[in-house]
Amino acid sequence: MPLAGFPKCYLSELCETKTMTVEEWIDMSSELDIDGHEFYWLFTPQTKAERRNLLARVKDQGRSIPMMCYSPDFTKPNRSDRMAEVEQQKHALDACEDLGVKFCRVLSGQRRPGLEVHETVSWVAECIQLLLPHAEALGITLILENHYKDGFWEYPEFAQSMDVFMSLLEAIGDHPNFGVNYDPSNALVAGDDPLVFLEAVKHRVVSMHASDRYLKGGTLDDLKRLDADASSRGYASILQHGVIGQGFNDYDRIFALLKSVGFSGWVSIEDGSDPEGGMERLQQSAVFLREKMHQYGLP
Repeated sequence: MPLAGFPKCYLSELCETKTMTVEEWIDMSSELDIDGHEFYWLFTPQTKAERRNLLARVKDQGRSIPMMCYSPDFTKPNRSDRMAEVEQQKHALDACEDLGVKFCRVLSGQRRPGLEVHETVSWVAECIQLLLPHAEALGITLILENHYKDGFWEYPEFAQSMDVFMSLLEAIGDHPNFGVNYDPSNALVAGDDPLVFLEAVKHRVVSMHASDRYLKGGTLDDLKRLDADASSRGYASILQHGVIGQGFNDYDRIFALLKSVGFSGWVSIEDGSDPEGGMERLQQSAVFLREKMHQYGLP
């Protein structure tokens, strides 16, 4: 079970202020006990030459770029807008090929007010089904995450709750280039039991975001009220990421369940949004996860 690192704590510097380059992140991460990098689309270079140079830099570390964190928005009411989102993700898949990425995240989209669940599930399923032939041709697997909210979105994920997520999985159907990216913290935030959720999807999990969460100065009900406010882009302030193994998640039971189904996919470390102490927290999380992987005999 290989381990990847995701620079969530540096996304503002990488994507907004541009005070950090991707090359700097790759070089900084050399001290981490990881096997590869998960990229985020908004810091991925737009030219093939730049992407190839980054892949060469990563390979020089003896690592790879197995995963791409992409955030399509397939809940837009106009079909033409949804088809534009499909084409944009196809472009991202082409870029993934340049980077050697084998797993590209796909989402449902934002939970805009007034959406009818059954109809919206059909919209999203159509979009993902249209992407699958392109992903298959490139040898890339689309991974649907039980997501909370992209850091640059106004509304949380449409398929955030377990019941809607499972309906969407059923609507999409089985495909060799489609699977689930499991995030236990996102299940917690949705008000679902992460282990009940994992039990329901365990045979379709092909990758995982390892994260841990806690609430600071509020409750889940407070979080839901804050999420309903469209003026609040990104994560609510009361929702905090922590060092993996120090939050709400029971990683012993999570890894035991993953072992029971022979999981051997990539696990990506997803830390918090605060850059101060970010590398130290990432290293602590990597150490914790390596110990658990060894404890449960996960390859």
